Amino acid sequence: MTTIHVAGVAMTKFGPNPGATVKSLTAEAVAACLADVGATPDDVQAAYFSNTLQGLLESQLSIPGQIALRHAGVEGVPIVNVENACASGSTALWLACQHLRSGATEIVLAVGVEKMVFDGEAQRATVMRAFEGGMDVSAGDEALNDLLRLGAGVDGPSGDGHRTRFMDIYAALCRAHMARFGTTQRQLAIVAAKNHDHSVHNEKCHFRKAMTVDEVLASRPLGFPLTVAMCSPLSDGAAAVLLCTDAGLKKLQGQTPSILIKACELTSAATRDFADFEAHVARRAALTAYDRAGLGPDDIDVAEVHDAAAFGEIFMTELLGFCAMGDGGPLAERGETRIGGRIPVNPSGGLESKGHPIGATGLGQIYELTQQLRGTAGARQVSGARTALQENSGGLLGIEEGAAVVTILQRQY
Repeated sequence: MTTIHVAGVAMTKFGPNPGATVKSLTAEAVAACLADVGATPDDVQAAYFSNTLQGLLESQLSIPGQIALRHAGVEGVPIVNVENACASGSTALWLACQHLRSGATEIVLAVGVEKMVFDGEAQRATVMRAFEGGMDVSAGDEALNDLLRLGAGVDGPSGDGHRTRFMDIYAALCRAHMARFGTTQRQLAIVAAKNHDHSVHNEKCHFRKAMTVDEVLASRPLGFPLTVAMCSPLSDGAAAVLLCTDAGLKKLQGQTPSILIKACELTSAATRDFADFEAHVARRAALTAYDRAGLGPDDIDVAEVHDAAAFGEIFMTELLGFCAMGDGGPLAERGETRIGGRIPVNPSGGLESKGHPIGATGLGQIYELTQQLRGTAGARQVSGARTALQENSGGLLGIEEGAAVVTILQRQY
């Protein structure tokens, strides 16, 4: 198999950035990523560009990557535009890995960007409506109603105010999990409070305020059992990752420790019964990734998982094999997912704190894990981290995410 190195990484600060554009955010992330390894735009032999909303919000329906990357100095090479809901950034990474494995080139860039925060009411409303497109629009409310039936009998405050359709979906999935396993709202708050605590040490987070469990519970209710502090905000931001083969690494002069991609696996939703968790899209991606890497859950030192709502972290710790099904809540209660715990999860602060600029989210996770494996994460450093796992999922098809990517990274020495 081709050895794939993470040569350079970068991400902008996530959060509201009124003066930013897709072009400026892309240029900032790409420049920092290339500088991270001492590369120049001329070293990039191909690029994969992730974005989900620019076409809808700015009518840039075609060649957004070619336009934004020219502004960053990358042009005249193969550029592929990628959209795969919230898994778009990680899908760009997966495609970059396939490109290198094909032997076509030796150095490939994956970059993701999103401009989601606007002052105008019409644009804000369009962003909220855009999340409807992450489902089968021809099916109407059918999928959400199916999820609601799975959690029947688990009730609480219905919530108020603006929220995306996906917060209702996460709430319904969570109630189904509560009905089956006894997961509690307080366990969700423990996860969110842990991530808000981690965020204090991450200058790139949208929010950097520590919160207690009671403060999380007391924040504005959305669909039960979720509160605002348990959910990710809309954010602007960009992230970039430069990948290369052994031959490509020799061409680059950077001095950063080499991080290997041991596995990067993309899967899509399949028809299944809700209780068939072994067939869950993220579980299948994880099993394939573990098999390709020759590793298992016990080998993972640190993880970044997709937690657009705190329930996502609980569920993913189960599906990724860090604990048994139904034990994700107790795992968090025992402190095992905190920095210093048995399996630290989302030391970056997670999406609840870091933010969720859709096209950049997955690559932002890779940025965090690369810092952890290099030992450069500062006050949020996981001691002795050598092997890391990333999970990034997006959309909804039936009763699960439409796409999921699981990536395993390892420090070479």
